[in-house]
Amino acid sequence: MIKRAETKDCEALADLAIKMWTESDHGELAEEFRVAIDSGDAACFLKFVDGEAVGFARCQLRRDYVEGTKTSPVGYLEGVFVEECHRKKGYARELLKACEKWAKSKGCVEFASDCELNNADSLKFHLSAGFEEANRIICFKKKI
Repeated sequence: MIKRAETKDCEALADLAIKMWTESDHGELAEEFRVAIDSGDAACFLKFVDGEAVGFARCQLRRDYVEGTKTSPVGYLEGVFVEECHRKKGYARELLKACEKWAKSKGCVEFASDCELNNADSLKFHLSAGFEEANRIICFKKKI
């Protein structure tokens, strides 16, 4: 079962998200989910198996330039995660479809995402889910 997350689900979302964004703080993640859910410009979805949350997806509207797109707003997949023991069952794709449906209901005609250059599993998922690569970039930083 896929369920659109509510504010009361922020801890469950953070419990899953910390496994993907390992350098984040659990409390900060829960608060980010609260803000996103309350904003109206974002949605989070949970995948349940036998009453247990085993995956989530977070999407939002982006109104700034999104690489490779021509319209605004664009639905954007900010993150999708499924517990390792539940992978390869189509759950991430179900979560993605819920995000796409939500974005379409908000007037979007394009949907985008990104992944790190070295994340081969994410690249494979995106390509198999119908995304096409728009660009590759390397970001730089330095202290001044």
